[in-house]
Parts: sequence; structure tokens; C-alpha cells
Amino acid sequence: MANDSLVTSRVIGDVLDPFYNSVDLTVMFDGMPIVSGMEFRAPKVSERPRVEIGGDDYRVAYTLVMIDPDAPNPSNPTLREYLHWMVTDIPASTDDTYGRELVCYEPPAPETGIHRMVLVLFRQLGRETVFLPSRRHNFSTRTFARRYNLGTPVAAMYFNCQRQTGSGGRRFTGPYTSRRQAT
Repeated sequence: MANDSLVTSRVIGDVLDPFYNSVDLTVMFDGMPIVSGMEFRAPKVSERPRVEIGGDDYRVAYTLVMIDPDAPNPSNPTLREYLHWMVTDIPASTDDTYGRELVCYEPPAPETGIHRMVLVLFRQLGRETVFLPSRRHNFSTRTFARRYNLGTPVAAMYFNCQRQTGSGGRRFTGPYTSRRQAT
């Protein structure tokens, strides 16, 4: 089955069904490879990552999606899943720059709480077989995979992201005073 961190973080369950990693997926922010579960402040992930894909057959194409299952708030994810990025037709053994960016990278900008940012890689049946979704919010990775016959993921990873000044929860920023006035 997939990486244990995907299970403990509830990515398996909330976003994906159980699967086996079968392709190497390397995600780098600012040249630094990341591993599932790493934590970042929003400014560190403001630039699009570089994503390298394993394999040795250039004829095989992959689709990469990056979603936030915790949008807009982990306690009430009414926009689950928010699509931050989509690249299709990425040849095996290359990186995201060789694919077609259908949905441009939108940097995570969580306002409240710690958000899981999930990157999922699917093997396509052929080139130009995956098309632009109608919207970013309320995207469903499972429905998307069924619509385009992508099957189960071949790789996935996630990182946690919070705002620059975040502590993961609500912040008390001033004296506690009642706004009620005596009449």
C-alpha cells in the first residue's frame, strides 16, 4: 500500500483510496526535495515546485494534480478539494516542464489552520486524453480519475502548509474586552 504517512494524515480516505506506489515522484521547492509530511509556511511554497517523474518509457504520459482537501478551513472544508495545479501529458523520466499545464500553479495561502497539500500522479491511457476541469473548488480527485480512466494513482505525497504567522489555530491578538456598551 501507499506510504504510511498518507494513511496517518488521512490523505488515504479523505482524498484517495488505498494504492501502491509504482512510479518515483520527486517534488522540489527551491531545489530541495521534500518528503511526505514536511511542514512549510506559505511563502516557502509560493513558487511552483519542480516535479520529476520516474520511468524509462517516454511514450508513457502522466497527469499530476495538486489539491488542498482542507480548503478553506480544516475544521469546515466546504471547498474540498481545491485544485491548486494540474499538469498533463508529462512523459516518463522527465519533469513537469515537459507536460501541458492545464491549471496554472496557485500557491497555497491558508488563512486558518494547517492544510494538507496533496500531489497525486496518475498514468494516462494516452496523450491528450485529459482535459481542463470546469473549476478549482470542490474538485474531486476520485471523480476526475474515473472520468478520464486514470485508474488508481501511481504515486502521491503531501506536505502541510500554514500561513506565515500561523500557529495552526486561532490567535489571540489583543486585550479581551467586551464590545457591549452599557445603556
